[in-house]
Amino acid sequence: MVSVENVVASGSLGIEIDLEVVAHELSEVVDYDPEKYPGAYFRLDDSAPLITVYRTGKYIITGAGSEEEAFATPSEFLRLLTDHSILPEAGDEWYKIQNYVCMADIDKQLDLSALAIGLGLEFTEYEPEQFPGLVYRPTNHNCVMLIFGSGKVIITGTTDVHSAEEAVADLLKEIDTLF
Repeated sequence: MVSVENVVASGSLGIEIDLEVVAHELSEVVDYDPEKYPGAYFRLDDSAPLITVYRTGKYIITGAGSEEEAFATPSEFLRLLTDHSILPEAGDEWYKIQNYVCMADIDKQLDLSALAIGLGLEFTEYEPEQFPGLVYRPTNHNCVMLIFGSGKVIITGTTDVHSAEEAVADLLKEIDTLF
C-alpha cells in the first residue's frame, strides 16, 4: 500500500575536502559552481542518486529509490574518492538515513475541507488557492502527510517505511470514523 519514492541520507567523510580539486579531478561526475551553491554535486551515473558534498566533508544523498540503494551509494562514492586519492581510506565517520518520502493511495475521493475540520484545524493546513493538498501533522506520528482530493497521500519525515505505513493506517481509521 505504501511505496518508497525517495530516501534521503547523510554522512560525513571525517575530513575537509577542497571541492575545486575534487571537481577538477572528477569532472565527468562532479558539477561544482561555488558562485551558485557551496556544495559539489556528484552523480555517479544518470540513474544514480544525487550526492551533494560540502567542504566540511559532510554529504547528502537524495533520490535513492530504496533503503538498499541508499546504503549502496556511499560505498561507490567512497571508493571513487579513495581511487583518486581524495580520501585517504574508504570509510565514513557516520552515515544514516534521515528521511523517507513515501506515497499511498487510499482509493477514495476526499472532501479536503471537511477532512481538515474533522482532523482538527490545529493539525491541518488547507488553502486550496495556495496548494491543492491538505497538509496534516498527526500528533501520534513523527511525519507530515500531504493529502490530495484524489486519495493520494505523500508521507514525509519518517525514518523507516513501517512508520509511514502505520501513519497511513491511522489516517484511514480517522477517515472511516469521520465519513
